[in-house]
Amino acid sequence: MASYEDRFPDNVPGMFFVDENCIDCDLCRQDAPDFFDHNEDEGHTYVSRQPQTEQEIAICEEAMENCPVEAIGKKE
Repeated sequence: MASYEDRFPDNVPGMFFVDENCIDCDLCRQDAPDFFDHNEDEGHTYVSRQPQTEQEIAICEEAMENCPVEAIGKKE
């Protein structure tokens, strides 16, 4: 389970975040490219844009559920 305290500073403020468990597998960037981006220098993914609609939230939730190391979190 992702930890808000261990989130990357690259994440834009909002409900979704990526933490230090990220192994940069690229799955979330494939599933939800409008919301996740890659920090090439540090080798991890981060939330580049927060979802605004219910449909966008569902896309990010699916990416979160598919993350193999549970590095994507949702702050309620």
